[in-house]
Amino acid sequence: MIDATGNPQTILLLGGTSEIGLAIVKEYLAQQSLRVILGVQPGDELADDTVTVLKASGAEEVHTLEFDATAFDTHPSVIEDAWAIADVDLAIVAFGMLGDAEQLWQDQAKAVLAANINYTGAVSVGVLLGQKMKAQGYGQIIAMSSVAGEKVRRSNFVYGSTKAGLDGFYRLLGEALEPFGPKVLVVRPGQVRTRMSAGVKEAPLTVDKEQLALQVVDAARKGQKLIWVPAQFKLVMWVLKHIPAPIFRLLPL
Repeated sequence: MIDATGNPQTILLLGGTSEIGLAIVKEYLAQQSLRVILGVQPGDELADDTVTVLKASGAEEVHTLEFDATAFDTHPSVIEDAWAIADVDLAIVAFGMLGDAEQLWQDQAKAVLAANINYTGAVSVGVLLGQKMKAQGYGQIIAMSSVAGEKVRRSNFVYGSTKAGLDGFYRLLGEALEPFGPKVLVVRPGQVRTRMSAGVKEAPLTVDKEQLALQVVDAARKGQKLIWVPAQFKLVMWVLKHIPAPIFRLLPL
């Protein structure tokens, strides 16, 4: 169960070696010890080190399950296996593929892969998580979206379109689950300093993963449904959404 201060007893992290996801888990661990279940890509070389780091950070138990975002037919058994360990209080959906923006729209196989990981895989587990938490009458899902999905831009429109789909799905999943008790928080970060963004030119308002984690955990405790990281992005995106399309296309975005 999630206690009165918003601390869960069991966290499931899908994208088990995601730096952003792990930063959120560590922020919860800074408050109290808890059980962590990691859904990790088969063969992920970072899995063992991640388990060690989480135990050193205060996790009372760390379990790993093989999780392939594109192996949709395996997702029901992954979620069942997670709940077999313990009822999951908090699930973090933090897997994704950035890819080379110019290559993605010109390479059918890579575009489909990005769509399957970022959108279809996220919807697949979202439905399963939603039904599990609906049945138990409580729970929190944190879904990592992106400001790239709020206003899809020419510069990374394949990635942006997948995040737009994820964003819409999880926001409305939250509405569908609300009468039954579970909550869904959608997080729209700008650029975050991680391995995934290491080769990308740093943009304004770039944040460290620890800054993001602080904001996410605070928002989850308050029962918020949607946040921007950093918070200033809410205003930035409002302005961008109201720029006429002919002018928007001329901007270096």
